[in-house]
Amino acid sequence: MSVKAYQGKLDVDNGRVDLSHGSGGRAMAQLISCVFHQAFGNEWLARCNDQAAFDVAAGRMVMTTDGYVVSPLFFPGGNIGSLAVHGTINDVVMAGARPLYLSASFIIEEGFRFSDLRTIAQSMGEAARAAGVYIITGDTKVVERGKADGLFISTTGIGFLADGLDLSADKARIGDRVLMSGSLGDHGVAIMSARQHAALQVEIISDSASLHDLVAVMMTAGGRGIRVMRDPTRGGLAAALNEIAHQSGLGFRLQEAAIPIKPVVAATCELLGLDPIHVANEGKLVAIVAPDVADAVLAAMKAHPLGCDAADIGEAVADERKFVQMATSFGGGRIVDWLSGEQLPRIC
Repeated sequence: MSVKAYQGKLDVDNGRVDLSHGSGGRAMAQLISCVFHQAFGNEWLARCNDQAAFDVAAGRMVMTTDGYVVSPLFFPGGNIGSLAVHGTINDVVMAGARPLYLSASFIIEEGFRFSDLRTIAQSMGEAARAAGVYIITGDTKVVERGKADGLFISTTGIGFLADGLDLSADKARIGDRVLMSGSLGDHGVAIMSARQHAALQVEIISDSASLHDLVAVMMTAGGRGIRVMRDPTRGGLAAALNEIAHQSGLGFRLQEAAIPIKPVVAATCELLGLDPIHVANEGKLVAIVAPDVADAVLAAMKAHPLGCDAADIGEAVADERKFVQMATSFGGGRIVDWLSGEQLPRIC
């Protein structure tokens, strides 16, 4: 975003993006100045360089990158902009790190409304500021009409990690508890409902949120007893736990009745033929925690607004097959297939 601010203003309320806004000239400068600089404004962007130099504390850094493609771009509880900020911050904080800076790259389709772009950019700025994070550099490209689904956003996040802290799936041990921060499937079902215009009696709101504060209180309560954390996005809880199982060489036994799922989400998933444990989340986390600190971590989670529905849903077990097993209150259960995202036959 290395441009000087020009006096001319875009018709942000009524205008649309055209190819000149990606050409590197005055029109592009106006777009970046009137939309992105106003939404993200901070001392790094104000320098108008092609990069941003920043100070770091002694210790280690965490970096993540991600791309965001979602339809529809606006959904109950957020939009692609807030989603991009929340998702990138959450990838950083799953390492136990404190998020510091973001970059953002935009691929905009010709004909996209300036007013929608402004709304998305403003939501990104608000989400970043709420987390104490700055969007300090980025890039903008415009492609021909029909070459993109409105808007794609790519982000990179950087955070600070204290010396000696190393959350990793290979640290999981037999007997560790599996803690879930809240109800499953809210985001995925909100997106699907908005996409299909499903007629529901109760509107489902995406859980999209930054988890930095929740993770901070968890780390204070559990310290080095927290083995690993994951945000169960694509593939949901099933994919997250299967990844941890294969990285740790363990299995997981979950109590299906303990997994928090809102009735309206469960009902919608049943209607659509889905299992909530496979549905995406954007404001939840799953943590594998040593048994001696599990109660303290769970209490800290429940005391936080983003963890008020947190639950202990199972444990790590010895299992050479590295299966995630779901046990029911009736003594049966099922195995979640991590490759296909489908359920294998019931087991006893």
